[in-house]
Amino acid sequence: MAGWYEEAVGLLRRPAVAEMAVDVLLCAVPIWAAVMIGLVIGWAWRPRWTGLLYLGFRSRLRLLYVPPGLGARRLWLACTALSAFSVAPRLLSTAFGSRGKHQRKDALADDDADADSSREAGACVDGRTFFEGGHHIVTEKDLEHLVQLLDNKESGDTTWQHLMERTTSNMTYKAWRREPEVGPIMYCSRTVFEDATPELVRDFFWDDEFRLNWDPMLAYFKILDEFPQNGTMIIHWIKKFPFFCSDREYIFGRRIWESGKTYYCVTKGVPYPSLPKKEKPRRVELYFSSWRIRAVQSPKQDGQQSACEVTLVHYEDMGIPKDVAKVGVRHGMWGAVKKFQSGFRAYQQMRNTESTLSRSAIMARVTTKTSIASSSCHLDQQLSSAAKTIDENENSRAVQHGFDWKWVVFGGAVAAVCVLNTGLVGKALLVGAASRRQAKK
Repeated sequence: MAGWYEEAVGLLRRPAVAEMAVDVLLCAVPIWAAVMIGLVIGWAWRPRWTGLLYLGFRSRLRLLYVPPGLGARRLWLACTALSAFSVAPRLLSTAFGSRGKHQRKDALADDDADADSSREAGACVDGRTFFEGGHHIVTEKDLEHLVQLLDNKESGDTTWQHLMERTTSNMTYKAWRREPEVGPIMYCSRTVFEDATPELVRDFFWDDEFRLNWDPMLAYFKILDEFPQNGTMIIHWIKKFPFFCSDREYIFGRRIWESGKTYYCVTKGVPYPSLPKKEKPRRVELYFSSWRIRAVQSPKQDGQQSACEVTLVHYEDMGIPKDVAKVGVRHGMWGAVKKFQSGFRAYQQMRNTESTLSRSAIMARVTTKTSIASSSCHLDQQLSSAAKTIDENENSRAVQHGFDWKWVVFGGAVAAVCVLNTGLVGKALLVGAASRRQAKK
């Protein structure tokens, strides 16, 4: 019995279980909000509900005191629960945020200590012994994988689902997602920047020093290793996530191929023995995020290639349930894109006034020449033609398998009526409402 209890406690103390529980609670917040709206609607037409609401708010801070009356007690409990819902996220954010800062500092200190110990032991801290000059970090196979994804040769039986389409005065953004049967969700986006060159966009993606100025999720970065002969780099990132998730650690290699005036920027997760994996921050091992950058004709200026198109293919396994990840990406995507857009324009202004380049931007100019046949835009054609069809499928699927919030609100109103009808105050309110209507007649 004691062994079973210890195993249960150990299971509950795992970070993954705690994060899963918080994710489930957060997913239930919209449902509870709809139910509470229904409760308010159910109470609103009662003639004396305002007095009970005042009584509940007046005594909500008295945790050990329950107001008299059956109906008032229930309303007081509902108000207390609503107050707890509004306060709990702030408390969790404060607690997890302060603890996360200390954990990041401790993790960085431990990393430096590990590096020092490796140097004392005579090990190769920068990983050159393991990677043998950087030729096997990001290879031609990774480039071929990106090209096949852009040509839509690895889609399988799944199709791309349209997520978003936004347009500003100097940017056009479209996004899709695909859910393979095995593996994480795959995302694809196409961004067209007005008045931008492929070379500037390429440097912007690689410049981690400047990314700290516009990307609020990037808490720390370090160049672990670089290979000037082919431009390969090994980068260490720590990204901040919302309070209900622990921070994530990334160690990835990246490299750029150049075919004409088109750049293929490949980034993927790689092992790094000199920096062992720790419990926190959680390391993301399966990571692939790559771009195709090329000049295109501007929609505003016919015949002139004054715009730059960036096609991104991204997937990673963050250790978060797929449904929760889809909700988070869908709600946070446009906000991230706006930060990305403002960051690029600030980078553009900075490059116009300053000639000094960061180390990352200098390495972005070291590319590998290659010859890639111009794509027939299989992926672009499928994304454009399937957008409307997929939107209709999404809507029908939401009706069949999703929640109809009007029925949830209606259920909350019915629940409020049932609560009132079973309480003494509810019966009195029903009698009062009936007498008032009779007097009007």
